Amino acid sequence: MSRSVAVLMGGWSSEREVSLVSGATVADALRGAGYRVTAIDVQRDVGAMLTGLSPRPDVVFNALHGRYGEDGCIQGLLDILDLPYTHSGLLASALAMHKPMAQRLFADAGIAVAEHRIVSREQVVGGDVMPRPYVIKPLNEGSSVGVRIVREGDNLTIVDEGDNLTSVGEGDWPYGDEVMVERFIEGRELTVAVMGDRALAVTEISTHRGFYDYDAKYAEGGSRHVIPAEIEPEVYDEALRASVLAHRTLGCRGVSRADFRYDGKTLYILEVNTQPGMTPTSLVPEQAAYAGISFQELVSWMVENAECDA
Repeated sequence: MSRSVAVLMGGWSSEREVSLVSGATVADALRGAGYRVTAIDVQRDVGAMLTGLSPRPDVVFNALHGRYGEDGCIQGLLDILDLPYTHSGLLASALAMHKPMAQRLFADAGIAVAEHRIVSREQVVGGDVMPRPYVIKPLNEGSSVGVRIVREGDNLTIVDEGDNLTSVGEGDWPYGDEVMVERFIEGRELTVAVMGDRALAVTEISTHRGFYDYDAKYAEGGSRHVIPAEIEPEVYDEALRASVLAHRTLGCRGVSRADFRYDGKTLYILEVNTQPGMTPTSLVPEQAAYAGISFQELVSWMVENAECDA
């Protein structure tokens, strides 16, 4: 009998719509591979989700993105249920999602990180806390949600995922009382997918939007991907090495994706995404295809290598 897989998708984070697309794409591919698939649109109702997991599946494919889905929350629940699930476990997920802690661990492992500070919203609005240009980031959001580059002449506002200007100092700022301010690295955007202990490829990303924001990631034509990245062989190899090191440093498993900036001299790690997108424009499936791994093979491998920390 074929194995049963429950695909968790949707959620209630700012990345809900992307998760729904990822989940539907994954579910279709797993059905094509012969798995018995149940797609569960996760709402803010744990009881309903537990009902959806009955009868008990063999494996959970976690296609949730953003807070509560990739920050260790859902992972902890699945650990309690002793259900194997795809991607990283509770601790690695929580560490990767909390940008300051992840940066500290990367630096300790010898991976270059950009200069950064953790400050209050009031400090940001009160004046520049480091020379421009710099980047303002929520501490624990994914997919560049809430991220803004502050350049000369800019006012201190952040564009949220709905393209509404929201002052970081106002009460309706939805990402917490603290903000990460990071030196902006002029240069090239690179990304590397890791599958198990193997780095698949290096992709260079360019976009007309100025930086690789939420829309550039997911809108059709929002970015251009060059694979393999046209960079010096030693830089290419270093990106592969650093991505696997970052994956191991956080304790990741399954598939992850490391994002870098390269200024022509130094390769700086920005973050590790423990649950990268599986949409038609996503980078990990693209790199897997470049490595000769079909989408169906990729998600099947993820199911067969699912674990839990019960």
